[in-house]
Amino acid sequence: MKKFKGFTLIEMLVVVSIIGILAALATVSFTSTQKQARDTQRKSDLKQYQNSLEAFANKNNGLYPGFSNGVQASGALCTSLALSNCPEDPKFKTDSSYYYHYRSDGTAINGTAVATQYVLWSKLENVSGMYWVVCSTGSSGKISSSNTFTGGVCPAGLTQ
Repeated sequence: MKKFKGFTLIEMLVVVSIIGILAALATVSFTSTQKQARDTQRKSDLKQYQNSLEAFANKNNGLYPGFSNGVQASGALCTSLALSNCPEDPKFKTDSSYYYHYRSDGTAINGTAVATQYVLWSKLENVSGMYWVVCSTGSSGKISSSNTFTGGVCPAGLTQ
């Protein structure tokens, strides 16, 4: 009698199901990694805005652009800072609720150099309900509420 060498149907089904389970686990892990990478990009972008604001203040007697009502950083703030290429939130094109916010003290709303302090912030994606905040005082960190960004004052309770 000849003996045929090969895999049985059961063996093939077991291998295919194991590969499917591994692929599903990799997809879930990859999604979390993507969110973390976008959050890291947000932190980096806000740091770039902070550096641009400090350069602006150095040229304007230590004053920052005044936007007491808050603006989208890649729009009006970018124009005030005379930047040609401003970063946008990595998720902004697919979800407009993700963007970089800027608010300062002072009364001007047109971006003139009248503010003495500011707050930049963005919603984080990997940590639900949290915001990354960068302040004119040099402080930065996470906070759970966007209601604390009034008057350009750095909110208390920032955590790393």
